[in-house]
Amino acid sequence: MIGKILGTIFGFMFGRIPGAVLGFFVGHMFDKGYSKNFNQSGGFNRFFASQEDFKSQAVFFHCLFSVMGHVAKADGKVSDIEIKMASALMDQMNLEGDMRKEAQQAFRDGKDPDFALKQTVREFKESCHGRRDIMQVYLEILIQAAYVDGKLDKAEQTILETVSQYLGFSQHDLLYLMSAFEAEMRFRQGGAGQRGGAGRAKSYSAQQSLDDAYKILGAKTSDDDKSIKKAYRKLMSEHHPDKLVSKGLPKQALEMAKNKTQDIQSAYELIKEKRGFR
Repeated sequence: MIGKILGTIFGFMFGRIPGAVLGFFVGHMFDKGYSKNFNQSGGFNRFFASQEDFKSQAVFFHCLFSVMGHVAKADGKVSDIEIKMASALMDQMNLEGDMRKEAQQAFRDGKDPDFALKQTVREFKESCHGRRDIMQVYLEILIQAAYVDGKLDKAEQTILETVSQYLGFSQHDLLYLMSAFEAEMRFRQGGAGQRGGAGRAKSYSAQQSLDDAYKILGAKTSDDDKSIKKAYRKLMSEHHPDKLVSKGLPKQALEMAKNKTQDIQSAYELIKEKRGFR
């Protein structure tokens, strides 16, 4: 217990909230037994060898759930569905015990009127060394959270625009990510991922599914086959799970990237089928 207390105190002194989160995790691991192995190979030294990973993951989760709380509060009230969404995301990421408590606290912190959005986002950007693919996955998760109630009001969009700007994304980039997400939702719900359109909702036509497939790839119907293949390969590379983990994406967030790659793959297969190329 003493490790958690001291870690949190010193972490807050040097890094404010993200520092406190990191300090808590460090103290927790210390309390679990690393302190017993000062002179053993693979003991305490092994722990500090991965200190950077602990720091980046702590900042990632704090920034994700605190900004989610901030977006949820943007319209003045946090709805039950937004709370359930945050809880479901924690379940999907297998956040349990102390990590889940920290995520829940971060969500509450984000609802505070004095929440330091700019500082929180910039600390996240620094922690992942400005890696665009990691920041893009972060934005995609945040966009998904913002749409959980089926709509995106002006206040929520303003926060998303602010966050994307702090991360170095243009408004055009954000609009594409939002448009792609909306297309993915229709694509999944319409059953377009099934070959031949089996199971497609009656109100969702074959042409609409094809239009959404192009939006998911960020392509146009006027693009040639070579451009379509290039767009597909670029997106698959950006969301490849192994590549994202090697660049610092917490393994708990990988499921989101896997879902994205499935949508990209399904969209590409549909376009290939309609165009008749390999």
